[in-house]
Amino acid sequence: MRYKKMGRTGLKVSELCLGCMTFGGQADEETSFAIMNTALEAGCNFFDTANVYTEGRSEQIVGRWLKGRRESVILATKARAPVGKGPNDSGVSRKHIMRAVEDSLRRLQTDYIDLYQVHSWDPDTPIEETLRALDDLVRAGKVRYIGCSNFAAWQLCKALWVSDARNLARFDCLQPRYNLIFRDIEEELLPLCAAEGVGIIVYNPLAGGFLSGKYTRDQEPPGGTRFALRRDIYWKRYWHDRHFDAVDRLKEIASSHGKSIVPFAVAWTLRSPVVTAAIVGATSVAQLQESLGGFGMSIGPEEMSACDEVWGFLRGR
Repeated sequence: MRYKKMGRTGLKVSELCLGCMTFGGQADEETSFAIMNTALEAGCNFFDTANVYTEGRSEQIVGRWLKGRRESVILATKARAPVGKGPNDSGVSRKHIMRAVEDSLRRLQTDYIDLYQVHSWDPDTPIEETLRALDDLVRAGKVRYIGCSNFAAWQLCKALWVSDARNLARFDCLQPRYNLIFRDIEEELLPLCAAEGVGIIVYNPLAGGFLSGKYTRDQEPPGGTRFALRRDIYWKRYWHDRHFDAVDRLKEIASSHGKSIVPFAVAWTLRSPVVTAAIVGATSVAQLQESLGGFGMSIGPEEMSACDEVWGFLRGR
């Protein structure tokens, strides 16, 4: 397992960031513990969850597993999405953040969070208010570093400017969606993060399992899969004829170089020096072990060129 500095900080994290969204849902506690044990044994020191994953059960399971291992793990969680029906039960206002971080600390059974992330942009809250609240948490020692997820380039740029102008803690990493069939961040976000020293932790490197090739366009996804459980999101993202065609071609590219599509897809996301880590989730140990093959795998120029052709096809070029 290779380790990289997160952005311009001195914090070193594994290229594998274990995504814990399935814990307490698709993966029960026993399975979740086995997945975390396997990740740790493979050299993974970076775990990512969120306060809303499986209604807080993900954080609770991670917290129970962490006992006796806290200093071995770089722990990341997030806040933004609704956790109740009240007018202040969502967003990243000072009020909501201060409550959300205390709730996460309690569920995770720890007194600090290594990386606390804004789950998405909040148009109702001035970014300065959010950053001042996060800066206070850093100064109080409850949070070590801060980051953001699902930000557009202009939103991240504005946040970095406010931090610089007001001498506040800055976002040291960004968590965007990125994979072989969704490469939009290459236009603006990758260059911005490279220029500003912001680390990138990509999610959906396997497109929610779509890149595994296990789905067929003429059959309903099996029950219990992400495409069955979160159909409103994942069908809109990926369930299109052109994406099925692209996956068929990508499987051919990987196979022609003696590689399996799952580790190939993971390795591809890590090829950029700007990308710090790839978030890989799993519903079983076997599923995680398949993805682990991508860490340390090299992608050659010929393979890269072929993947670029697939992206050109998807963009109509």
